[in-house]
Amino acid sequence: MHYLSQLTVDKKLATILHQHKLFKLRKRENVSLRLCASIMSQQLSSRVADVIYSRFLDLFNGGEPSPEQILQIKPEKLRSIGLSNAKVAYVHNVARFAVEEGLDHKILRKQSDEEVIQYLTRIKGVGRWTAEMILMFTLGREDIFAVDDLGIQNAMQKLYKLDSADKKKMKKRMLVISEKWKPYRTYACLHLWRWKDAK
Repeated sequence: MHYLSQLTVDKKLATILHQHKLFKLRKRENVSLRLCASIMSQQLSSRVADVIYSRFLDLFNGGEPSPEQILQIKPEKLRSIGLSNAKVAYVHNVARFAVEEGLDHKILRKQSDEEVIQYLTRIKGVGRWTAEMILMFTLGREDIFAVDDLGIQNAMQKLYKLDSADKKKMKKRMLVISEKWKPYRTYACLHLWRWKDAK
């Protein structure tokens, strides 16, 4: 696979790369729905997030809703599937933004990573982490490093024996380590997540 030769330059990362099958990034459409899914998964285990997202899709008979359809769902209905008040508001914010400003995957694909982040974080409830997840899993960008992701932090603490006492210092160290992985940092993150989940 194209990314392996670059990532195996990092001897510590190389020890976990062959433990799981190799990844292939997919490009997806319906950016507003992917954003809603990312918001729903914030601060939840992937298992709980999957259950809530599946309940959300059930509101639309399992289909992929348009932003207009999402806006038609009353807040109390969204709360009944397990979303907090804040997440209900954020999901509606995303749908409203998609209708009023546009979230066309074709336009976003032409933008740089930073331009996409700047555009998406205009939506209240969408922070840098959520925008990074969209870059990785919706736009299929290969060189995104989610330094603020708790799973990545935990995995790198274990693998690189990082001291987490000073979070700022630890993130700086993570960024230095991740330089070796360019231009395939997304794949490194995918392997780190998988490795952490399997432990």
